[in-house]
Amino acid sequence: MTTHAEPAAPASYAPRAVIDTIRGAFLARAMYAVAVLHIADALAAGPRRCIDLADELFLQPIPLNQVLRAVASTGLLQTLPGSEMGPLVSYALTPLGETLREDHPSGTRDIILTLQGPTVQSAVAVLPQRLSSTCTGPELALGTPFFDHLRDNPAEAAAFDRMMIAIHGGESVAVAAAYDFSWATSIVDVGGGLGGFLLTLLRAHPHLHGMVADLPQVAARAREHLAAQKMDHRCSAVAADFFVGVPPGGDAYLLSFVLHNWDDESCVTILRTCAAAMPERSRLLVVETVLPPDDRPHQGKLLDLVMVTLTRGVERTVREYSRLAERAGLRVAETIATDSPVSILELVHEL
Repeated sequence: MTTHAEPAAPASYAPRAVIDTIRGAFLARAMYAVAVLHIADALAAGPRRCIDLADELFLQPIPLNQVLRAVASTGLLQTLPGSEMGPLVSYALTPLGETLREDHPSGTRDIILTLQGPTVQSAVAVLPQRLSSTCTGPELALGTPFFDHLRDNPAEAAAFDRMMIAIHGGESVAVAAAYDFSWATSIVDVGGGLGGFLLTLLRAHPHLHGMVADLPQVAARAREHLAAQKMDHRCSAVAADFFVGVPPGGDAYLLSFVLHNWDDESCVTILRTCAAAMPERSRLLVVETVLPPDDRPHQGKLLDLVMVTLTRGVERTVREYSRLAERAGLRVAETIATDSPVSILELVHEL
């Protein structure tokens, strides 16, 4: 029996993967429109006709229907069977779509509003210029580094904090399950934001006590969050700058999704600051999305695009992290995979 290979696509045709990726940018903007215009909140009470939604939210019914129809294809909304066509179609929230409500605890809306919002998108727009400049995207577009912009815009900073918890919440569960904390009693979360990652570790390991060490304005928000979570009896938050100094004497130190925000020289400074605070038997746990050394698809490579757009940071391989650790007087004692895209690099003092 003779078999025939499927003919290759003519060279004059654009690859489907390219078309789908580029069109996906429009779908992301449609999700942003649904989030920023509070459409999920308007649907919370039950299904609504598109034309009624448009009237309530002061929107145009025909373009609104085009956006909702596309978003429904992602599973966030559902077109009710048997409803009319065009703007008379009725839409309902799905359980997945509930996550776009402003009061939903998942923080999904904050992810969309932050990554698709004007600050990040202005930096995305200048990515080609970023590649020929020593400035970051926010420096080119806004005239200031990304984290300085967040410092000066508290509402955006708060949304960013919630986004980080939303994105990395599942990863903190995976880290808590993968790493043996039985040897430690205290852990210092350096640059830990609101402390969401650390709280997951503390809840999974009741013998641990923790401390969040971050910039003064972040530490203040962390204290409020810890109190709201009723964990302030096991966890505190103190002001610290990881370029200058962090609280000494902890058993374990944690850098979760910190080093990828910075260039090599800054990373070495941060690691040296942590090393100076670490007792001889202390361990530093670096939690990052570690890149594979080859061309296989990996979530970390997409995250790397966020880094190059917004910061001078970079995702790295185990070998690259090892070189940074050595320059700071530390060594990678073990690399621990988790049931998530992230890995744990356990760093100890050089003997």
